[in-house]
Amino acid sequence: MSGTGGSSREGRVLRLIKPRPRGILRVIFSRFMFILLMIIVQIVVLVTLYILFDEYVANINTVMLVFSVMMVIYLYNSGMDSTSKLTWMMLIGLFPVPGALFLGFTKLDFGSRKLKRNLLDVKQKTEGRIPQDKAVTDALAAEKADMAGLCHYMSNTGNFPVFMNTSASYFSSGSDFFEKLLEDLEQAKDYIFVEYFIIAEGYMWGRVLDILADKASEGVDVRVMYDGMCEISLLPPDYTARMNNLGVKCKEFSRIYPFLSTYYNYRDHRKILVIDGKVAYTGGVNMADEYINLKPRFGHWKDNALRLEGDAVRSFTQMFLELWNLYIPEPSFEQVDNFKSVDVGDSTGFIMPFSDSPLDSYQAGEAAFLDTLGHAEEYVHIMTPYLIIDDTMKNALKLAALRGVDVSLILPGIPDKAAAYAIAKSHYSELIKAGVSIYEYTPGFIHSKAMVSDGIKGMVGSINLDYRSLYHHFECAAYMYKCDVIADIEKDFQETVPKCRKVTPETIKNEKLGYKLMAKLLKFVAPLM
Repeated sequence: MSGTGGSSREGRVLRLIKPRPRGILRVIFSRFMFILLMIIVQIVVLVTLYILFDEYVANINTVMLVFSVMMVIYLYNSGMDSTSKLTWMMLIGLFPVPGALFLGFTKLDFGSRKLKRNLLDVKQKTEGRIPQDKAVTDALAAEKADMAGLCHYMSNTGNFPVFMNTSASYFSSGSDFFEKLLEDLEQAKDYIFVEYFIIAEGYMWGRVLDILADKASEGVDVRVMYDGMCEISLLPPDYTARMNNLGVKCKEFSRIYPFLSTYYNYRDHRKILVIDGKVAYTGGVNMADEYINLKPRFGHWKDNALRLEGDAVRSFTQMFLELWNLYIPEPSFEQVDNFKSVDVGDSTGFIMPFSDSPLDSYQAGEAAFLDTLGHAEEYVHIMTPYLIIDDTMKNALKLAALRGVDVSLILPGIPDKAAAYAIAKSHYSELIKAGVSIYEYTPGFIHSKAMVSDGIKGMVGSINLDYRSLYHHFECAAYMYKCDVIADIEKDFQETVPKCRKVTPETIKNEKLGYKLMAKLLKFVAPLM
């Protein structure tokens, strides 16, 4: 399975996956297709009613108007964010019947009720399981750091402690991350926990799987979890069974049941890999060949990853086990409970790993961005593949820039999704007018997810600046303060800028008409994408 250039174990692991068409089924079973289907149904129903009951057309129109007004009043008083409210109001105003049915469909939460209930139960079992070390918070308070407020918020809303005694290494490419990961996997003695949004056949996953299967045969507890979206585009339905046959415990998170599931957006977008409670990885890289540029897609694929060693690994271990244990009646967290702190020696600063869930009322990822933008004094530099944001985030970016902060974003020069690319461009003019600098990575697609501010704050994880990451996905990241590795993140940003084209009013004016039209058509439904 390993492919050419291979592994010392080449041929030992059977080929598990056959190539499958990518992306088509995602579109078929997407929210967009559901809305389109409902709109077609309404048109057919209305035309039929008008033909059969033409003398009652005025009455039908009156009923539809009253119904639409009632739905708008309901939405206005709901707890949704303002951008989502406007989207639903527009949808229901244009297409009252399918719009209302779809809103009801999502609010009834078919499928996600059990997910939400189990997640709440697991969170209750892990609450306080990793106590906050008072010596760490005292040291942070002594720094008079404004990060203390963010840490307090994260602690209150998600029980995410802040740690010292943790060393961090930053990788500015998927290939660099991959080389170090293989070395670490070979050293595993007790357990390996793997959780990725995408796992796909190829050289990268083949090399990793060879080691995982070998370690499992040695008695190492190997667990792999991937998102259910993989099944409809990348992996066969029985892939978990095939993995189990290799001795690798495997789970699919949130399987898709077409037209029965309302949680198409509740995806596990996290990237977590934990080895023996000693080493943890997170970042943007998934387990597929494009992430290490062995499979060309959208030009050069620019990605990143973060490696932690020390006390903060305990949080990533618990994050993994929370989702792994969702449907286990008596969940075990022994790897968290038996964690042993070891002095890593060369650690600096403070690190706070955290996760974000779409099933609670807190947006941890958004809070991290907003808090950093609000407290920045010199600069905030962000790398993100998407820029599909609401007014709250857009105003935070603008306000920071108008205060004199250097707010700079690096986005893809070659998009992976034309619609997302177009919506991102729709924000360019307003942001640039406020003083935000925007760069597009000309060699290809930038998938890195990183933020660095004032040389003292940094964040690396799976979080994009878009609705999916901030509101609809399970995500994770590590927030850092005064860690040496922050300089490496900033160095990566500065070395990437010369490979970019700067967006200016002139380039916006000369933008392709197709993108401009697409943005106008799709921007109002962006919260549902």
